[in-house]
This record gives sequence, structure tokens and C-alpha cells, in this order.
Amino acid sequence: MDERTRKSDEEGLAPNLRRTTPQPWVRSPTSTKTRVIAGLVIIILVGLGAYQIGRWALAPQPATGRRAQLQAGLQSVGAATVTLNSVPVIVNALGTVTPIATVTVQSQISGYLTDVNFVEGQLIQRGAPIAQIDQRPYEVLKAQYEGQLAHDQGLLSQAQMDLKRYETLAAQNSIAKQQAEDQVFIVQQYEGSVKQDQGLVDAQTLNIAYCNIISPVTGRIGLRLVDPGNYVQSDSATGLAVITQLQPITVIFSIPEDDLPDVMPQMNSGTKLQVTAFDRTNVKQLGVGNVIAVDSQIDTTTGTVKVRAQFDNADYALFPNQFVNARLLVKTLQNAVSVPSAAIQLGSPGTTPGSPPAPYVYVIDDQSKVEVKQIITGPTFIANNNSMTAITSGLSQGQRVVTDGADRLRAGLTVNVTTVDGKPVQPAAAPPTGPGERRSRGEGRKSGNSSQ
Repeated sequence: MDERTRKSDEEGLAPNLRRTTPQPWVRSPTSTKTRVIAGLVIIILVGLGAYQIGRWALAPQPATGRRAQLQAGLQSVGAATVTLNSVPVIVNALGTVTPIATVTVQSQISGYLTDVNFVEGQLIQRGAPIAQIDQRPYEVLKAQYEGQLAHDQGLLSQAQMDLKRYETLAAQNSIAKQQAEDQVFIVQQYEGSVKQDQGLVDAQTLNIAYCNIISPVTGRIGLRLVDPGNYVQSDSATGLAVITQLQPITVIFSIPEDDLPDVMPQMNSGTKLQVTAFDRTNVKQLGVGNVIAVDSQIDTTTGTVKVRAQFDNADYALFPNQFVNARLLVKTLQNAVSVPSAAIQLGSPGTTPGSPPAPYVYVIDDQSKVEVKQIITGPTFIANNNSMTAITSGLSQGQRVVTDGADRLRAGLTVNVTTVDGKPVQPAAAPPTGPGERRSRGEGRKSGNSSQ
């Protein structure tokens, strides 16, 4: 189609259907190519900048102190210093608080209970009144026996006077000698009657005293078992109340028979062995006492022997039949080598194959290398709220042993000691750097920016 024909066609179209001029957003091929080239340049520049920044960030930095040790692959451990301590040799046992006296108060006579003179649970002194029984029946009997006594005493006096007269007349041969001799036996009979009457009077006096029931010991009285108004009998198994002595009080516990060779020589020599009582949780101390007796035989079923210790119990902390933990101090080892119990390991290092596991520790030398040391352990004790163990052989004062991180150690390995006796170790100073080395990541960035 030529130009003339195209123009005639456009003129023949309706005004709204004629071709319009091109829109402004339509780009030419030359403009689009220019923008693509510019975008590629920008992407290349950004990539070069990111690469340079990455080089600065990943540049190797000199490690200092503990960081250098960690980069070197050292195992971090905690250590403790071997010290000398006074080690108490203690036997732990389970015990029961046992009162010295537990009395069930009973009436020694029968009668009506008229009054109760105590408050349940109070501390009562020996001789204090507890209860009162009606004493009137016994007073009546006493009066009756006193009358009988007076009658027999009169007969005795008359018989004694007749005996004197008969003896005088018999000496004068005025009466038969047999009559005087018979009078002697009559006097003896009346004397017996008088003694019998006096005994009956004394018995009623005692019954009247029994009507006033008093405390036989000093202690705490329990709950009332009989109320006033009841008729009590002397053969009743219930009793009126129970009184338990609290001061002093004892604790009975059992110790293994293997500990007797350490205990008995001191008991026989008169040495007082100290016993400390703790509560059920073995945390709160209830009292301190001394051993007063050891049982006479060993229980063959358990292999133990009973021991009784006495406590003053001034604050009433020990209660009858209470369960306690008893700690018997057998002796004290002076200047004994000891380490934290956490440093002691049980296993095969340093032992021959097939032998039972023996205790050992890792000792750290001056070059921070560990060495396996076989040890012989002694008693365990508490010092500064830490569990400590005495060492009878294998260690000496001043050495350092591993207490934390020993699970991955082996003999000859160099370690990084982070703590000693619970205190952190100061890191080593940073090594000097050369003039051309970057000292830190920040300085490296700064030098890179300046060169840019």
C-alpha cells in the first residue's frame, strides 16, 4: 500500500476511528539498550563493593588470651588446690528420741475422781498435784481403827500392871507361880493386838495420802484419760495420764559392728564421744549430746549395736519418739590432705585390666598438662558448704586437681584452666602485634576505608 492510498483510507474513516499519534511512553530501541547497560554497570559496582567489605570482615584476626587457647583446641576445666584440713571421722546413723522416764499415772486406791489439777500438755514438776480422789471413806475407816487401837492399848496397860503385881506376889509365894507366868503371855497377846490396830490406822493414813495423786517425775503431761466423776480402780490398765520426762532426754541409734574398735577403747577410757542430732531432712541441728551407754551385744540379724546418747534438750527441740539423724564423732584427723569430692573419679585409667575400679584424680602440672594419680580415700566431710574427701595416699598439699570437665581428659593432655577453687582465672595478656597486622576487626575496616 503506497502513501496516497493510506491517506485516502484514513480520510474515509470516521473521526473517532482515525489513527492517532504514538503515545509518549513508547521508547525507542536505542533508549532501552542504554538503560540495560547502565543497570549492568550498577550491579557490577555493587558486587565489587560487597566483595571488598567481605574481605575486610573475614580477614584473620590475632587471637588473644583464652580465645587463643580455645582456637588451639584446649579442653577447659575447673581446678581446686589440695589443702590440709581437720577431718572429723563421723558415723552416720538413724535414731529415735527415747525419754529416760515415761510414766503412766495410775491411782493406787479405788474411789471416785473428784478433781483434776492439770492442763493437758503442760510441763509439770515432780510432786505437783495431779488429781484428787474422794478420801472420806478412808477417813471413816481410820477413825474406826483408831478406836480399836485405843481399846487394845487399854487392855495392854491393864495386863502389864497385873503382871507386875503377880510377879511381886509370886516372889512372896502368895500366889501360884503359874499364874504369874500366864500373865506374861496375856501381855504379849495384847501387845500384838495393839500393833495390829496401829497397822490398820497407818494403812488408812496411807490411803488418804494416795487420794491426793502427785507427779512422780518432772516432764510434760499428756492428754487426760479419765474425767472427774468416774470411779477409778487401782488395777485399771488405762491410768489417768502419761507423763514423759524431757530434760534430759536420750537418743538411741545403731552403728555398724565394724566401728566398735574405734568406739569402745574411747568409751572404756572415759572419753566422751559427741553426738549431734539432726531432723528428718538432715538439715536442722536439734541438739548436741554425749554417748552414755553401748548395748551389751550385737544384733546378729543386722550386724549393728545400739548406742544411747544423752542430750540436755534445753530448748525442747527433741520430742519423744521423734525420728532423727545421729552423727557420732569418733575422732578428728589433724592436718589431713583433702580435696573436693567432685575431683575424685572411679574408673580404669591407671589400673590393670580386670582389676576393680579404683579412685583417681587428674593432677595439673605447671605446664597445664594433666596426669592420672591413683589415690586412697578417707572419710568425707563438709567444709564451707562443700563436700570434701580426705586423701590418705597419692596427693600432697598445693597440687591442683581437676574438679570440672574431667569426662574428656586423658593423661598428658594440655588443658585450659578456667577456675581455681571456684574463682575465675584471669586470661593471659594479648601477644604484641607487628606494624603491618590488623589488631582488631574495627581497625581493619578503618584501614580498608582509608585505602579506598
